[in-house]
Amino acid sequence: MTKKQKKMLRRILIAAVLFFPLLILQKTGRLDGLPALKSGFPVAAGALFAVPYLIVGYDILLGALKNIRHGNVFDEKFLMMVATIAAFCIGEYPEACAVMLFYQIGELFQSYAVGKSRQSIADMMSIAPEFANLETDGDVEEVDPDEVEVGSVIVIRPGERIPLDGEVLEGESFLDTAALTGESVPRRAHPGDTVISGCVNGEGTLRVRTTKAYEDSTVAKILELVETASEKKARLENFITRFARWYTPCVTVAAALLAVVPPLLLHQPFGGWIHRACIFLIVSCPCALVISVPLGFFGGIGAASKIGVLVKGSNYLESIAEMDTIVFDKTGTLTKGEFTVTAVHPAEGSGLTEQELLELAAHGEGYSTHPIARSIHAAYGKDLDHSRIGEAHETAGHGIRVLVDGKEMLLGNTALMLDHNILVSLSKDPGTIIYTARDGQFLGSIVISDTVKEGAADAIRSMKSVGVTKTIMLTGDRKEAAEAVAAEIGIDEVHAGLLPADKVAKVEELLAAGDAHHRVGFVGDGINDAPVLMRADVGIAMGSLGSDAAIEAADIVLMDDDIRKIASVVRIARKTLRIVKENVGFALGVKAAVLVLGALGMASMWAAVFGDVGVTVIAILNSMRTMGGKG
Repeated sequence: MTKKQKKMLRRILIAAVLFFPLLILQKTGRLDGLPALKSGFPVAAGALFAVPYLIVGYDILLGALKNIRHGNVFDEKFLMMVATIAAFCIGEYPEACAVMLFYQIGELFQSYAVGKSRQSIADMMSIAPEFANLETDGDVEEVDPDEVEVGSVIVIRPGERIPLDGEVLEGESFLDTAALTGESVPRRAHPGDTVISGCVNGEGTLRVRTTKAYEDSTVAKILELVETASEKKARLENFITRFARWYTPCVTVAAALLAVVPPLLLHQPFGGWIHRACIFLIVSCPCALVISVPLGFFGGIGAASKIGVLVKGSNYLESIAEMDTIVFDKTGTLTKGEFTVTAVHPAEGSGLTEQELLELAAHGEGYSTHPIARSIHAAYGKDLDHSRIGEAHETAGHGIRVLVDGKEMLLGNTALMLDHNILVSLSKDPGTIIYTARDGQFLGSIVISDTVKEGAADAIRSMKSVGVTKTIMLTGDRKEAAEAVAAEIGIDEVHAGLLPADKVAKVEELLAAGDAHHRVGFVGDGINDAPVLMRADVGIAMGSLGSDAAIEAADIVLMDDDIRKIASVVRIARKTLRIVKENVGFALGVKAAVLVLGALGMASMWAAVFGDVGVTVIAILNSMRTMGGKG
């Protein structure tokens, strides 16, 4: 409990100790028999009740007056002030005091619930490093992380948090990534590995050369994302905000009319109608809605962060709850992106052996860093002679044209070969096929296969179990390879041979085909798929333990690339929406009933207390269920 919450609790307890004995005396008729009152001492019963009232409610009164001075008249503090002061004026001292006391109890519950829901977010915020050990001329100095320049060497001792992204120069250790991924399994780090800020170093000391400034580091981007999450509100939150803006002035005017018009028209005393107006004001306070709806969404975002999933706002939580179609990129999302050469097929008449074809292909891909190129280099297994490699031109989605030994070589798909009028022998092997040609002659093909990620099939089954009706895979790979992967993991629909622009167009088609409640999600690696991630209703990116493109392009980031967590987020989102809607329905229902009964003179001030504070507390407790994380 915070210092502010302890102070509020102390005031509530003091006020309660003073209030309840007075209430018992008043209800039993003994209050008027007190010696001080009998003897004519100038102390009224109202003055006695005013003591606990002011102890517990002075900040509400001051806040209401301050808001009025700044032009913000119609809020819950104003309603509490007007209703309780009016109740004092007509002699309803215990009720006025009780309203303020229980209102503050509700505020304490709210403060505690918000603090509780922020805890998982706070855990995420605790990844912020406090210092960096900067190495300068052999000496190590403790400095602020934002003072460390790119290319500097820092030392990370056992148990310390990694302050900046960088590359390990010396040392071996295991890194605790739980704060980022929600997973407790440590990851090994040794020289040459990339490490990211926010992780905790294990038992070994590491020397790391920084590759990013602090403001561009993984930890800074994540903290910025978490801090701005509350700014992106769901439709229901925006509705409640607009509703409260108009609702409060309307009920205030209605209460004033209720207090004045009926007694004038019916020639009745004002006291009874002012009493009804007070009840009307107290019940009409929108606390339950204004507090519980944002609290519910915030709790859902916190529950997602516990499992290593960053949701950038409650609007995205709302979108993924309504998602019925999910689209996947293949490479790096459903498959590992770890390519290996599985077959080499020299063409008849080429005069080449498998090793010779592989040698030519390896030199043709000599300057490429694409995973496919790296797999060919690895299969060749020898150092490349870069003097043999000349000018190269790459065509996106097709392949590469390059000079090797002074002759023009083509390496790519069938589209590249057709563009240069080269007839090829189509391979039926499953996998990605790299066709090769030299000076217009077809040389053969190289088959490269990718492996399906562990848990991909489980992820698809889990998504269907939570109500996702259609799963689709988009890939630039050839149809045969894509269909083999789809059949293995249970994907419903496959579109192969696509360029990046084709993927955007396909998602556009899916978006146009649905109705207002149709939501399309896209899952990609956040680098090549950034345009599609941004165009889909909800973009879900592979965080790759801190990929900049993933964090910036997507609406939801899976920090450890585990797509099985998507179904968990859908469950969390749907549970959150269900709870929020329960709160709205319950609050409006109870308030409407007590408002009508109060206006008809059939509800007491105690019913008003329940209609406001009781409903608020119940709604807050219900909202706290979103923090559990399970659907």
